[in-house]
Amino acid sequence: MTSKSNSEDQRYKEHGMNTPKNFMIPVLLLLLKDWNAHGYELMHKLTEFGFQSVDKGNFYRILRQLEKDDLVHSEWDTTSSGPAKRIYSITKAGENYLGIWANTLGEYQKMLDQFFNMYSNLFSPTSFTSKREDNKNE
Repeated sequence: MTSKSNSEDQRYKEHGMNTPKNFMIPVLLLLLKDWNAHGYELMHKLTEFGFQSVDKGNFYRILRQLEKDDLVHSEWDTTSSGPAKRIYSITKAGENYLGIWANTLGEYQKMLDQFFNMYSNLFSPTSFTSKREDNKNE
């Protein structure tokens, strides 16, 4: 059973049936809207949000690019014991960009709602039974 589940997961990944590309960006910005955080805290919050795995190297490249694009700002935190850590925060440009993402995702949500309404009408147990009965009557 486990191998079948793993092979199905792999097939979905091969066909791009994972998180939409770049979806991590608006989630990161949304997380930073509420509070400033270290990179490790952000990675942890992403997995809590539902990202199955976060590649550490890619994650920090994304954060550096967001900073380069002036969507986030970081500064060194030297107040805690141990090595200094970067604290990330969202900028005004990041808040504007997050708003654009939210509007776009809202439109996408409407399409997803239509898809699932259609899907549930076609594959719900009651519609399946009624279609079988319709075919019998013909």
